[in-house]
Amino acid sequence: MVSVDQRNAQRVGFVLVRNFALMSYASAIEPMRAANLLAGSTLYEIVPLSLGGGSVQSSSGVEIACDDLARTGDRCHTVFVCAGGGPADWTDTQALHGFLRRLARQGTRIGGISSGSYILAAAGLLDTYDFTIHWEHAPILREAFPHLAPRQARFVIDGNRITCGGGVAPLDLMHALILERMGSDFARRVSDWYLHTSVAEPTAPQRASSAERFGTNHAALLSVLEKMEATIEKPLGRTAMAKFAGISSRHLDRLFLERRGSTFLETYREIRLRHARRLIEQSPLSIQEIAFATGFSSAAHFSNCFKKQFGERPKSVRSETFF
Repeated sequence: MVSVDQRNAQRVGFVLVRNFALMSYASAIEPMRAANLLAGSTLYEIVPLSLGGGSVQSSSGVEIACDDLARTGDRCHTVFVCAGGGPADWTDTQALHGFLRRLARQGTRIGGISSGSYILAAAGLLDTYDFTIHWEHAPILREAFPHLAPRQARFVIDGNRITCGGGVAPLDLMHALILERMGSDFARRVSDWYLHTSVAEPTAPQRASSAERFGTNHAALLSVLEKMEATIEKPLGRTAMAKFAGISSRHLDRLFLERRGSTFLETYREIRLRHARRLIEQSPLSIQEIAFATGFSSAAHFSNCFKKQFGERPKSVRSETFF
């Protein structure tokens, strides 16, 4: 047994935002629950929080009863914002920003899980910090806050800011936080409790490798495909891409046809359009702004290409989302 004075229990609050991901939340709180059981005392007091204290529904429909952030937040050692969903859920959270800024001024450790990092950014709490966010939400954050640059990491601990990509990554984050407080032997016992035998490093990637995502191991082709993803707003021409990969333009064309079954231009356009669709579904940017952000010269041209790719106009997709 680990002997810990009950008065030293850390109260950890989780501000749950509508449509938060239940997996992210469970991955964050379960290691602390296990730590309490293994220690035989309360190391961590887990407190679900919401504005006003009402229950909050997860994306899977499970409702969690919450304490009022205004009443309980001040007594927390750490407060995480746990969010998922899309902009309809986490851009309309201005009332939360003031509470978070006040807690930060008081020295409370502030964290963001999945798109909770977006809410921290909107509150101005990440301006001077290293941080991460779920890869799916990173483009939306960069468009909304051009001065910020999230890292592609599973989690980042930078002083009094803790951010995590969500999903199962909070298991890795909590291992690090428990290790920080209780030592490596105890942290390993907690991870073993959940068969979490391969604890990932903070900088481990959030997504599968490019080779897995694109289904090829050809080095030159992979370098071009990765460059396509990195140059969506200002697409490069065939000649520039071939020079970047160190091959001829003709060889570049052959690689795409033989290994992708599509041309260089078709592949590039598809990557840009899929990125555009995510922005339509998850960001409040106008259709015209999204067209320019994905390298199209006009909204009309963008709309035509979009319909050819997906069988519907951008406005039809936008009408199905809520902002």
